[in-house]
Amino acid sequence: MAQGEILLVEDDPEIGKLVALELRECGYRVDWIVDGQAALERFGDDGFDLVILDLMLPSLGGIEVCRRIRKTDQLTPVLMLTAKADKRDVVHGLEAGGDDYLTKPFHTAELIARVQALLRRTAAVPGRKGRAESEANILHRGSLTIDPYKHSVTIRGRAVALTAKEFDLLLLFCRHPGRAYKRGELLNAVWGPEFDGYDHTVNTHINRLRNKIEDDAAEPRFIQTVWGVGYRFAQLDELIASEP
Repeated sequence: MAQGEILLVEDDPEIGKLVALELRECGYRVDWIVDGQAALERFGDDGFDLVILDLMLPSLGGIEVCRRIRKTDQLTPVLMLTAKADKRDVVHGLEAGGDDYLTKPFHTAELIARVQALLRRTAAVPGRKGRAESEANILHRGSLTIDPYKHSVTIRGRAVALTAKEFDLLLLFCRHPGRAYKRGELLNAVWGPEFDGYDHTVNTHINRLRNKIEDDAAEPRFIQTVWGVGYRFAQLDELIASEP
């Protein structure tokens, strides 16, 4: 049976009851909250492995709840639920820090698959590597340093706070500098083959990453656009030549 603490924030009683029941039957411990402000208070009091967050909530909307969560926590994955199929709502949710989304109505089997995928990608693996092996896996890309074991990123020694999906995306790029990725390839590699969301999901996360790691997001050094294809991470000689 699966294990994990999930904060479910959903004000629709039928959906909330069904989702909570399905998750509990899969072995997850679920704390179901119907109000955005109350969810923020509960999140601050208790640690959770995942947040499932409806966008339309009383007192405080889901996008604002996510935005406030991200002010103090960059790692806990947030799966957003939206009754709106408008891409703008999805984009706003991702820009606020969401890692994934589902549009209502949805099948509970798809929800469970998304939950499992998010938890797999953020699962802690203490004790699997010794210090020497961990240090050997640290990536240095110009002024950027990525430690996969500690799940940390620094630029010129300054720590950079990334969400789980932002980190996975950056790690993929850094492990394959110079390679051009199509948006669909990035969706498949980072979000998983079961993800059927918009390609704009990638664009949104790239923009967020650039705002965090680039000196000038409008003139990126690290993550470059390959027009007509997608994105690539600069090679080491390019980074050295462009270092300010």
